[in-house]
Amino acid sequence: MDNRRIKFKNVIRTFCGYFIKIKFKTERYRLRSNCIVVLFFLLNVRFVVCNRPPRFLIDGQTEIVLRLKEGTETPVGTLIYKLRGFDADGDALKFGIRPAPESKVIRVESTSPTEANVYLNKELDREEQDEYALVLTLTDGLLGHGNFITQSLLLLVEDINDNTPIFKNHQPSITLREDAEPGTIATLEATDADEGPYGQVVYHLQDVDAEKNLFAVSTVGDKAVVRLIGSLDYEKQTVHQLKILAVDRAKEGRINTGTAAFIVKVEDVEDQPPEFLRVPPVARIEENSPIGTSVLQVTAVDGDRGVNNRIEYSLSSNSLTSISDVFVINPDTGIVFTESALDREALPSGSGTYILQITATEVGGKVTPAPTATTEVTVMVTDVNDEVPRFKYDRYECEGINGTFHLYVKGAGDTFDITPSKAINEANFIIRVKNSTILDFEKIKTINITVVAKEIVKVNPKFSEVPVTVHILDRNDNFPEFTKSIYEVFVPENCDIGTTVAWVQALDDDSGNYGTKGVKYTNIAGSIDHMLYLHPTSGIISVKTAGGPNWDREQISRHFLTVEARDDLGNGNRNSVQLVINIEDVNDNAPLFTQSKYEARLLEGKMDFEHPFKVEARDADLNGTKNSEIEYILFGEHKQNFTIDSITGEVKPKHPLDFERLKGSTKEHLRTLLLTLRARDWGTPSLFSDVPFFVYVEDVNDHAPMFEHIYYNKSVPETVQGGTSLLQVKAYDLDGSAPNNRVVYRIQSGAADKFVIVPENGVISVARGASLDPDLTQPRRTHYSLTVVAIDGAPGENQLQAAVTVNLTILDVNNKNPVFFEPGTAMVQENTPVGTVITRINAKDLDTTAKLIYSINPKICSARNERGILLKPTDFSCADSFALEPNTGVLSIAKQLDREIAENVQLGLIVEDKNSNTGPQMATATMTIEVEDVNDNSPKFRKPFYKFSVTENSKHGVVIGNVIADDLDKNKTITYALDGLYETASLIHLDPDSGDIVVANKIDHEVYQWLNLTVKATDSGVPPRSSRVELFIQILDENDNSPFFLPEPKSIRIPEDTAPGTEIANLEAIDADSGEFGKITYLLDRLSSQGKFSLDANTGVLKVADKLDRENRASYLLVIEAWDNYQYGFNSGESRNAFKHLNITILDVNDNAPILHVPPYCINITEFHETGQSVTTIHASDMDDPEISNGQVIIDIADGNQDSLFDLEQINEWSADIKTTTSLRGRHGNYTLIMRVQDLGTPSHLVEEPVSICVTDYNDHPPVFVSPPPNSTLRIPENATVGSALIQVMASDEDVGANGAVRYRLKADPSGHWKFFNLQPVSGILELRMPLNRKKQKIYDIRIEAYDLGMPTSLSSDLDLTVYVSDMNDYQPQFLVDEFVVNFTENKLPEQEIRKLPDTIDRDEFEYDGPPAPICYFIIGGNENGLFHVNPRDHTLMITTPLNREEQDSYLLLIKATENCSKPPRIESFFDSNDDSQLKVIVKVLDVNDNPPKFIHRVFTGGVSTATSFGTKFMHVKAEDVDIGDNAVISYYLIGRIQMTLTEGLENLQRLPFIVERDTGAVQLNFDPQQGMKGYFDFMVLANDTGGLQDMARVFIYLLREDQRVRFVLRQQAPDLRNRIEAFREILGNVTGAIVNIDEFRVHANHDGTIDKTRTDLYLHLVDRTDNSILEVDEVLRLVDRNTEKLDTLFKEFNVLDTQPGGTLALKSTLQSASATFWLTASSLFLLLLLMLCLALCINQRQTYHRKLKAATATAYGLSDNILIYPVLTCNNCYNILVSAESDIDGRGVSVISGRVPNTNKHSVEGSNPIWLRAYENEWYKNADEFSQTSEHDSLDENVISCGEPTNSIEHLQGDSNSRNQNLYQTLPVPAIRKLETTEL
Repeated sequence: MDNRRIKFKNVIRTFCGYFIKIKFKTERYRLRSNCIVVLFFLLNVRFVVCNRPPRFLIDGQTEIVLRLKEGTETPVGTLIYKLRGFDADGDALKFGIRPAPESKVIRVESTSPTEANVYLNKELDREEQDEYALVLTLTDGLLGHGNFITQSLLLLVEDINDNTPIFKNHQPSITLREDAEPGTIATLEATDADEGPYGQVVYHLQDVDAEKNLFAVSTVGDKAVVRLIGSLDYEKQTVHQLKILAVDRAKEGRINTGTAAFIVKVEDVEDQPPEFLRVPPVARIEENSPIGTSVLQVTAVDGDRGVNNRIEYSLSSNSLTSISDVFVINPDTGIVFTESALDREALPSGSGTYILQITATEVGGKVTPAPTATTEVTVMVTDVNDEVPRFKYDRYECEGINGTFHLYVKGAGDTFDITPSKAINEANFIIRVKNSTILDFEKIKTINITVVAKEIVKVNPKFSEVPVTVHILDRNDNFPEFTKSIYEVFVPENCDIGTTVAWVQALDDDSGNYGTKGVKYTNIAGSIDHMLYLHPTSGIISVKTAGGPNWDREQISRHFLTVEARDDLGNGNRNSVQLVINIEDVNDNAPLFTQSKYEARLLEGKMDFEHPFKVEARDADLNGTKNSEIEYILFGEHKQNFTIDSITGEVKPKHPLDFERLKGSTKEHLRTLLLTLRARDWGTPSLFSDVPFFVYVEDVNDHAPMFEHIYYNKSVPETVQGGTSLLQVKAYDLDGSAPNNRVVYRIQSGAADKFVIVPENGVISVARGASLDPDLTQPRRTHYSLTVVAIDGAPGENQLQAAVTVNLTILDVNNKNPVFFEPGTAMVQENTPVGTVITRINAKDLDTTAKLIYSINPKICSARNERGILLKPTDFSCADSFALEPNTGVLSIAKQLDREIAENVQLGLIVEDKNSNTGPQMATATMTIEVEDVNDNSPKFRKPFYKFSVTENSKHGVVIGNVIADDLDKNKTITYALDGLYETASLIHLDPDSGDIVVANKIDHEVYQWLNLTVKATDSGVPPRSSRVELFIQILDENDNSPFFLPEPKSIRIPEDTAPGTEIANLEAIDADSGEFGKITYLLDRLSSQGKFSLDANTGVLKVADKLDRENRASYLLVIEAWDNYQYGFNSGESRNAFKHLNITILDVNDNAPILHVPPYCINITEFHETGQSVTTIHASDMDDPEISNGQVIIDIADGNQDSLFDLEQINEWSADIKTTTSLRGRHGNYTLIMRVQDLGTPSHLVEEPVSICVTDYNDHPPVFVSPPPNSTLRIPENATVGSALIQVMASDEDVGANGAVRYRLKADPSGHWKFFNLQPVSGILELRMPLNRKKQKIYDIRIEAYDLGMPTSLSSDLDLTVYVSDMNDYQPQFLVDEFVVNFTENKLPEQEIRKLPDTIDRDEFEYDGPPAPICYFIIGGNENGLFHVNPRDHTLMITTPLNREEQDSYLLLIKATENCSKPPRIESFFDSNDDSQLKVIVKVLDVNDNPPKFIHRVFTGGVSTATSFGTKFMHVKAEDVDIGDNAVISYYLIGRIQMTLTEGLENLQRLPFIVERDTGAVQLNFDPQQGMKGYFDFMVLANDTGGLQDMARVFIYLLREDQRVRFVLRQQAPDLRNRIEAFREILGNVTGAIVNIDEFRVHANHDGTIDKTRTDLYLHLVDRTDNSILEVDEVLRLVDRNTEKLDTLFKEFNVLDTQPGGTLALKSTLQSASATFWLTASSLFLLLLLMLCLALCINQRQTYHRKLKAATATAYGLSDNILIYPVLTCNNCYNILVSAESDIDGRGVSVISGRVPNTNKHSVEGSNPIWLRAYENEWYKNADEFSQTSEHDSLDENVISCGEPTNSIEHLQGDSNSRNQNLYQTLPVPAIRKLETTEL
């Protein structure tokens, strides 16, 4: 033990005084035996030196998390992390990484004994793998082999925009008809492997002027929807090439774009008329030409070149109705022939021309009517001398007389002659044209002739001569002739507007306007006539419209047109000429390569590419010209290695390339050389295009692997477990790239499936499950020679390899167990005798000393019956049924077997080696024993006998019954047979297999009532066994004949409004049977009639039973049944029936409104919904008949589309599409359209339904941090408590809904700073998570991510925040001012006005040199309604909702400045002037003119008496404007005409009867009313403010007499009454039901003429609302008396003392005459004496009644429960109380309740209530000294009531006019009763 090196399996640390179990092994040297010693001992160790493990220093983190950008953002070799370790023993540390497939991404290099750097070893690609979970290892070299300290490292790969969107496979082209309707034509999809915005794809259509108005591409979800938005035109362009761009949504940096080409081929349709290609303008033909002579030929083609229908020609003329009699045209060739002989002299006016209209018509097309085109040609008939001169008369007589002379013309040939040619004495003669052929104005203008008069005598005749000059006058006998028969011009393509195309010139031999001078060019016709301008005078044709495919030679190279010229200033003869425009090529197309980029593969060391490489470019310019001649050029960094043929474009290498010399990664087998290919044409200017050319140089495997050693040797014990590593071989390869330099290892031979090798590292190990035991090897082997091959990664034949020999020697160990030979399955018949041998069990053991003992294992023995059910051990015992000999293994039967009990037995076996020295060695096996069947059981029927019944006449095959027998034996096949008489047995059939009994022949009940037979069941055993059973079958009788219906009626038509009970048909059925079997009962099927019809069961009469509705069911197919024997046989099934189908058609009545089917949910569309694209389809239906107007509907939008965002497009008669009319960008929200559907029936019905459209937001905005600003510094005191809020991070998102919902989270940083904080995901509040220690760390750098919840992709933004740990803050920020005033304009939207608040100063001095800590402003008072918002960071104030100055014109806010931005300060209710961190902000709201003036009444009424003077302002119209200043200045206008109704005496009124004063609204009388005038006026008035806002009201003015006024006397002063008169007027009008007009206020005059200023006389009149007539005074007074109860409150409120007739009241008094004054004075004196007498009588009676009144009032004013106390008016500090009792208070029996209303007409004369009459004379109008006087001794002053507290004024008691109907006396407090004052009688 001392001489051996001890190696502990478990490292022991320091222990003291414990029992420890230690397991240790001795190292294997060459000892005679190996042993494992286990010692139990007690250690009492005081000091033990042990190795302590190292550890990682990662600042308390549990995991190292690194975030790296993918690709070139983080190059290979970048230092990404520094590892630090610690070892308490001071050992040198070794850092590493646990081998794993992902571990090659980094490499670890030690820089010191305790530190190591982690470098990026492999370029990152997030799309391949977005994270790497790695395990770092650390060891000090003393932990033992394979033992490490581990640390997890998570490497997160962050995405960059390094992937281009790639389009999925799509259809490259599509064919559309040119009349295709706008709509979706294709859907494409592109994918981007990036994530977030980098992986979101938005689609655009590359801007091409020709395509932008035809096609559009929109992004719907993740797909591009290509839509046709314009109209195609095959004639303009036949192919459209669309370039669809897929652009990722990167917000910054690189933006990747993918392109897909999509070709739209236009299929021509028949939408163009034929086009004439060749039209001779003028054709000439001689008269008298033979019939059938060809005159001319025209040629036309189909304007639709893609259709090219056959053309048929026809002929017509405007000048001749029967042109077909003169000319005919071949309908196929267009050749015009003569149909009859031509006669030039027969043409009218000798014109000699025909104008033919030739029409070309398309034949065979699908368009009706067929398209046509018409052209005109002129046929000139040239003259032939075919006419003979003719005398005018047939016979002439003459005589000779002296003086006769002969007249003739000399010098003119036969051109002229004279008429008469002979004359006597004198004559008037005419020179006539004899031959007009030489009279051509174009050849000769004048002719000089001589007229000779010569005597006719024969001898010396005398003569005289006179010269005559004949001037030839021109006529329009010539047609314009073009200088060329056809004009063919050449115009460069892409020419500009104004470019001269051609100059056509026509000449006319006539003179003046008939000739060339009058030629006008009147028309140009052809394919591009709309794009050309024909100058009418010069004939110059220039370009009017430039651009487009018509001027692009590459699309259309030639145009055919016809130019027309007419003389006589465009009104004369016409002619035309053909113009051919050839589009000349211009070098406007650069050569385009056939591919957007070229790639070629070049093998290392080869002189040519893998495939011959040739580039091709095409130039759309004209072939054969310099414009399309292409030269190829190659340039770039590696161009010296390649050559290019400038003509053919073939590229070849100059020399072989060595892959290993090229720069590049060894992991890639391709190295890319980038060059540029250029194709340049030779046009002027020369155009070119470039494409990239990528040459991929591929590594060739030209180096074979090489092993480090020549051979390898190793010895291995046979007990080595599978998977154990034995040794490692290693080889290397000098090739420059993977996989050529990547070596894998393989055992080529000698392994014998015992050994495997790791292909990657060459480690050879024992194969899993392999055993090296030589005893188990055949033949026995102890040596293995392996041939290991190192193979490089080259594919196929290029692969190279090297081999090495590995010798392995096996060391033997003894350990063998016995093994069973497969026992298999044994077959044993049941009932076999006991002791019969079944089989022999065999096992083997490779050990030579083995002794095997066999036994049955009862634990795994089981038995199952024939149904597979497991038997219990009590039912079957294996040990009792079988016997096994222990030494020989012979198995025999110990108990007789029964298969019906156990059919399958699983017998468990055990064999054990009794001579084992290494412990028990045994094996187990299971043997199957199958027990075979013996036929030892007979079939057994389930019943002792069988009894069935069957109806007579049953069909063959009708099942009668079934007999079944069972057999317990395994073969359960049973055959059934009948025993009995043949006549009986032949009527039925027994199935021999199933036992089913069916009818075999017709059975008649009258022949056989019973069938008695025997059934025999026989099994299939050997020998067979059988049994029998009795069978009894009863034959049942039936009704043999069925009823049948008469054929009529077959169908019925009735209207749906047929009344129930109406008889509509009579049905009849017949049954040949008699008695009950022949009696018919009619039944109507309820399901078919739906309860709408009834059928009489006995008569068959069909009636309407219920109201019909065609919309529920348009027709009924009634199923009518006729039953016989229904009463007795229906329930028993003995009745026979017949069916009849009767079709009833319900005729429609328009009794149903249409139904509008709208989605019940909100239709979601995004704000990027394309204009014109369908939102949803609205379907309508009408349950009425759609074939007639009752069921036909019209759909439209009734309401909800005020902004015209949507439109309705009818699809068919039942459906309409809701489409957008404009872009919805930024209009997200909910819209409700009121859809209306109306039918066309009579009467018509309409229905309206709302359709909800939800315009949802699209997640296209990432969150943007609002506060704090980027790179802010947050100062936190080091004593901040854990869990306290530090700051609230706020970010905004312009999106809405989930797209705009912002959440927050902290990002992990390498230093672990984020672990000290916690961020609330919703509120954004940053909290302290761990205590801070300023001495250890002052600064924490954290990154906060704000992300939204948008779909399909969430967007996010980052905010870097520096947290500075500071000491306690000594100073707070301070404002330099206490008060600050800001102005906001009312109605402005939030963020339209932003006000900057004053800055603060901070006296703190920072230790930290970084940016200062932010100062935040908060509103701490005055913002209870949340109307204002202060941005805490930028210190700006704004409103959150529009302000309304009319509601509040100023606000006071308290602002608090603080450095604690995370927690808003508490709300304060007052301003602390000593706190400089507070600021008082006064917000003033500026007025805008946003309120129109409003009239206080919609209708103003007034009256004018006939005594009113001219110019009197008798009423006012008033409007109010809640604005202020100039915005509230109101002007009044009278608008429209003044309507006079029921007027008399106003017929001669010439002026406006009234004038409305502009500034005050006063209505002024503008005429002089006279006695006898009647009627009323109404007109409109307008109130207008300075901003143009206005309101209108109506004015009614009534003419009345003075005696139609009513006077109300009120205890109020006039100024107070004016302010409240509208309330009085309104209540009085409501009660009386009349219009109340106030005429005048007057101070009350007493009867003695004195003025009572405490009272006011109110003059008014009432107007009947029904006929606008003035109510008479007595009628008004009756209305007031009738409504005494209702006017109670009003009269009390206004202190109404009296109502009486107003009398005659003149607004302007006049002086009375002197006599009238005298009599008035006398009458006054008389009345004064009478008054004094009355006063004396009153004083006399005073004492008598006063005491009675006192006694009555004493009772009345008691404090009983029946007393009501009413406070009426206030006087300083006292109430005057009115008391009402339920009992009478005077002798007249008039109760207070009945006289509750004071001073009505009932009490205004005599007998008035004394208390009410005087109770209103309160002390409020008296002077103070009068109030202080005491009353007389006999007054009731002791009852005066006073109160101690001041009360509100009566105006306050009355309250607002809106509440004047309240019971005032029940709402006011009742003061204590002290003293009551009444007035004297």
